[in-house]
Amino acid sequence: MPSALTYLAIMLAVIIIWFLLLKRPVYEAVLISFLLLLTITGKWSNVGSYITTGLKTSLLYSMTAFVAMSVLLTRTKVIDSAIAVILALLGRLTGGAGYVSVVASSFMGALSGSGPGNVMATGSITIPAMKRSGFPAELAANIESNASYLGNMIPPSGNITAALGALTGMAAYGADFISQSEFWIVMWGCSLWFILQRILTVFAFCKVYKVKPMAKEEIPNLKEVFKKGWQGLLLPVIILLPFILDYFFKSTFFTARLGKSGASNMSSSLLIFIGGLASLYGVLICKDKKLVTPHNIAKMFADSVKTIAPAIGVCVFGYMIGALFTDMGVTDEMLVFMQGLNVGKFGLIIIICLVTCFLGMVIPGSSLVVIFGPVFITLLVAVGVNPVLAAAMLPCICGVMCGITPPLGLGMYAGMSLAGSEFGKTFRNNLWWVALQFIMEVIVLMGWLPILGL
Repeated sequence: MPSALTYLAIMLAVIIIWFLLLKRPVYEAVLISFLLLLTITGKWSNVGSYITTGLKTSLLYSMTAFVAMSVLLTRTKVIDSAIAVILALLGRLTGGAGYVSVVASSFMGALSGSGPGNVMATGSITIPAMKRSGFPAELAANIESNASYLGNMIPPSGNITAALGALTGMAAYGADFISQSEFWIVMWGCSLWFILQRILTVFAFCKVYKVKPMAKEEIPNLKEVFKKGWQGLLLPVIILLPFILDYFFKSTFFTARLGKSGASNMSSSLLIFIGGLASLYGVLICKDKKLVTPHNIAKMFADSVKTIAPAIGVCVFGYMIGALFTDMGVTDEMLVFMQGLNVGKFGLIIIICLVTCFLGMVIPGSSLVVIFGPVFITLLVAVGVNPVLAAAMLPCICGVMCGITPPLGLGMYAGMSLAGSEFGKTFRNNLWWVALQFIMEVIVLMGWLPILGL
């Protein structure tokens, strides 16, 4: 067995024991893995450089800004108006409550950054509506949980920032290989196919169970909800428009006025200030101004430290492990080992998707992206996968699959609690969603579908 696999096995064993068996936070497990690997490999003399690598990436601070933004937008409920508009538009369709769940929960999941939290927030509306429309309880739970976890691969999810860091942190590519705006466009291109897959799956289940449209009294009036909450609909514009403009006009308009260096620096700074700008807008349009006084905002973030700190801690410690793995040549050994299997492009993609599916059962998706991202990118590129596509699919094969695959599939358990469904029925139905997610991962990575931005 190559030493690379030995080190990975040690890290995985520590995480399983510490996180799953002892029920301790995953950031503790990742830190303990790092310390143990330092001891085994005798690399303590380089620990300062590993810590520096973990702290110096600007993407880490961008992630902090967006996690803080998600806390503010979720607590103030300024995006509830967007859900009401989606209900008004889609509720009249046969099985409309299921389509509302897919669209609204994907959108909310991208902003909230919390799969289970989004299931509880959006699902409190969509799951009862689905059950009243004829959806079985187990199906309603799985539609909501599988849609909510799509947010992990839709910008501005923090997993996407980690994936971009995994790509641009590699020596073969570097920070100038692709801009944040270009990467986000590719992420949306990938996400659209998975949203479409969820919609078609709901359509098929609607035929099987002969579900109905939502009751008219449950569907809000479009004119009224738009008049009441149109300001909340501008949030996606504020978040997404700067990246779209940068993507289409960077090489012409911005470069001509700011120079090549200035345009590049502007692109790099978008993630830093967009989260703050959206947060400021959320404060301005919040209906209940008592929620957004300086004291209450400070308390809001203080209460959310337990949510924010673990996510940031996992990333910092994960980057440190990544630097250690690079120093030990783990990626190169993994590449040689995988190439020795002689399974070709299709076979390697199957193996990597299976590995991430298995690891996602015990390790949170954000940890997988940070720790194993460079390894997976290198392996996929070696068999002909576009490096940008390989990086863009990391939040999908790690973050999304982690959230829907038991026993760590927290979204399924959150959906079950709202739907009141039985574990056995929910688990069996969930296998369809996991299988279809796996198939879509393989199809996209094989390059069989056109992807926006590539």
